[in-house]
Amino acid sequence: MRFGFVALCLMVCLLPLRLAAEEVVLARSALVEGAFGTYLAMGLKLPPQDETLPLVGDRGLRSGGQVLRHLAGQQTVNGFEGVLYDNRDRGHSTLPKDLFPRLTRLSYSDQLRKAGADYGLAGKILLPAVVFGNSSTSVTSGPAQRSLPRLAMTSADGPAQSARLYENNHLYVYPEHRDHDEADRYPANWPYMLISQGSSGSDQPFLAALAMTLAAFPPDTFAALRDNRLMAPTLQMILRRSYAPVRSREAYLSGIAHPVVFEGDALRPGRMMGEAAAMRPDTIPPMVRLRVEEDGFGEAEGLARLSERLFDTEGAIARIWRNFGWSREMTVSAAGTRDPNGRKLTFTWALLQGDPARVWIEPLDPDGSRARIRVAWHDPKTVITRDRTGYHNRSQSRVEIGVFASNGVNDSAPAFVTVFFPDHQNRTYATSGAGGMRLVSIDYDAMGRGVYYDPLLFWSAPWTDRADYDGSGALKGWTRIGHDGNTRTLPPEVGEGVYQIERLQPDRPYLIMP
Repeated sequence: MRFGFVALCLMVCLLPLRLAAEEVVLARSALVEGAFGTYLAMGLKLPPQDETLPLVGDRGLRSGGQVLRHLAGQQTVNGFEGVLYDNRDRGHSTLPKDLFPRLTRLSYSDQLRKAGADYGLAGKILLPAVVFGNSSTSVTSGPAQRSLPRLAMTSADGPAQSARLYENNHLYVYPEHRDHDEADRYPANWPYMLISQGSSGSDQPFLAALAMTLAAFPPDTFAALRDNRLMAPTLQMILRRSYAPVRSREAYLSGIAHPVVFEGDALRPGRMMGEAAAMRPDTIPPMVRLRVEEDGFGEAEGLARLSERLFDTEGAIARIWRNFGWSREMTVSAAGTRDPNGRKLTFTWALLQGDPARVWIEPLDPDGSRARIRVAWHDPKTVITRDRTGYHNRSQSRVEIGVFASNGVNDSAPAFVTVFFPDHQNRTYATSGAGGMRLVSIDYDAMGRGVYYDPLLFWSAPWTDRADYDGSGALKGWTRIGHDGNTRTLPPEVGEGVYQIERLQPDRPYLIMP
């Protein structure tokens, strides 16, 4: 009997032990083509989480996992049931398996990998799960090098795809990689993804924090967030409210909590898990949904007659300043926002970034659901930032307005209205005789001055245009001062079909040609 018992023990000990959840493989046959060029992974099935595996591995304890273990011992938490991790850089910066052994990971079939469906910016595939993921990649060659978030903001379908992910419980993390160092090059701010300060690997603290926060939700709260498709907005709210500099509601409703790029060192995963564990289904916050009612930004503005409307999505509206005027106005509504539990909502419109003397926000309804926004021209501004390596100067050229909905218990994640200024142009404005401000001149020669500009959004030309006004203050024409020494006079309607635009070429930037 004793020999048999010992032999049995040896056999059990020699069996292979599972150290982590199995991956699920996405095959092309599981995809169904949907609207707007997207694919729905209808045939993908997630296994139930294996509760014989630890929720947090020993290595995960060093990332704050001891808080999650404590919470799981005090109350029922969702764990990783229904959660899927999607790494999109082929293991270059992947969340280690031994951090969270129960977490199910996505892999792609050879056919999809050959097609590049597993790599880079997410957006074309919607997965039937709560998804978080990352890609430590960027566009590193050609004249339009950029991080993946800036690629999403400046490509034709990027904003709509990013918004669809956000509204379907997907949240991805991407590094800013050179787009937020000496200069903030992002043309907008939005809630659709998280952008980490730094390059490859800077996304890792965010992935760990998101994983533990997802695991900390009570099962009924997790289900309510999933079914109402509010998981990504709620994760954004929790991360921002728990961010190290944010110590009050007042701070949450300010720019401190909502930078376009986040520092990994300022994450507080313990706070995030506490927020998640305390949330109940009847207190989950809504997602703010915006709509432009009146728009003073045009479709054919400035010398090149280009659109100023970068994108319009429900969670973010972005404009580019091309017009010659001193101020612009628009009316925006958040009245389409609904609380998932039918609670009455009130709205806050907050200037997050920009000169308070040059931005005016006028609520138009008692609950604040609509507002008139007027923005005056902003020159580039240099701000002093601090990170673990010290103090740094960073130029920025963007006005940001955050819109928040409160259901009386929780404030929502922000929606954004942003205006991006062409900081590569040297513009001069002066007081007119009538007391207002008017344009004096624009130096377009960014290339000649060696100043960076985004070739997908802007252009350069070797001249300065000076505005000429008559005695009544009306524009009567332009004096073009060429940087070759030539000067000529142009009519006031210059730009209306007089010029052709040479599009981005492989060997040169975007350039306006006479």
